[in-house]
Amino acid sequence: MPPRRSPALPPARSSSWPWASVPGPPAVPRIKNFPMKTPRLLALFLATAVAALAADAKLMFALMPKAKGNAYFLSVKAGAEKAAKELNVELLFDGPTDTNAAKQNEIVENWITLGVDVIAVAAENRDGISTALRKARAQGITVLTYDADAQAAARSFFVNQATPQGIGYTLMDEAARLTGGEGEFAIITATLTAANQREWQKHIEARLAEKYPKMKLVAVRPCDDLKDRAQSEATALMSAHQNLKLIMAICSPGVPGAAEAVKQAGRAGAVKVIGLGLPNENKRYVHEGVTDAVILWDTGDLGYLTVQAGVALADGKLKAGDQQFKVGNRTFAIEGDNILLGSPFVFTRENIDRFDF
Repeated sequence: MPPRRSPALPPARSSSWPWASVPGPPAVPRIKNFPMKTPRLLALFLATAVAALAADAKLMFALMPKAKGNAYFLSVKAGAEKAAKELNVELLFDGPTDTNAAKQNEIVENWITLGVDVIAVAAENRDGISTALRKARAQGITVLTYDADAQAAARSFFVNQATPQGIGYTLMDEAARLTGGEGEFAIITATLTAANQREWQKHIEARLAEKYPKMKLVAVRPCDDLKDRAQSEATALMSAHQNLKLIMAICSPGVPGAAEAVKQAGRAGAVKVIGLGLPNENKRYVHEGVTDAVILWDTGDLGYLTVQAGVALADGKLKAGDQQFKVGNRTFAIEGDNILLGSPFVFTRENIDRFDF
């Protein structure tokens, strides 16, 4: 197992005994009585002290969301904290307050300076974050991504909540089921540059072209991962497209935002709402009949798996070319450099109350 990064020695309380503030070892005779041996003894003692500190140091795991106040990523954080506690690692959780690719780069640079052991990022901009991540790898830091990927050369693995095809197909199939396979629909996304959402949209459109010729995608609107902005965009969509039959939100704040717009417009049932979101944020709208289906995965499991994988990677227990990754009694498939959490799940009025996240 590679050695942990060694913390700095504590500040001295004595100019002749620089490690005097470290409790534990008994007093040592003054080495000035052995002038010829002093350099070698001092070097040996320092090496021993540093090695002991390194052995006791916790692995420092830095986890970055797209936006740290987003309920989706707070749920990811809870799962990550569980894994960090089990593995006895120190977890740092930090990110922009809203979707900001430049701020993500700045935080990665700070973590490089701090000397963390592992960095895991949900990338807001695939290309924008990759230079900073490559720099971290060059410094010996283990790097992986989760939720939204960076360039492959910038990280070792991507912890994938579900395959983009699985997500896109599930969303499109559910939209077709609710509309009878015909009519206009629109998409609300977080940003037009978000790598994961662009990938999902590609597969939504592929499924649309393949199976549903009577359905038409009329607009794609960004909401900057904000519920209020999603509500405004949904209101504008209903005004601009009088025949709109469904709004599909592919970011978690977008689902309750769209639902609130439909509810206030008095068009519940006439305009269906589905999307990727958290059960707890959408239960009220589901039970009111405004939102028809919420599609997601267990976000806590995503955070948990990310930390488990990052620590295993840093410890040499997870390597390129592995085809599966075992955590306890669960086995996760690996396709290339993607560790797969599992398949999407559809939350409906019949099952949503069984989940609390």
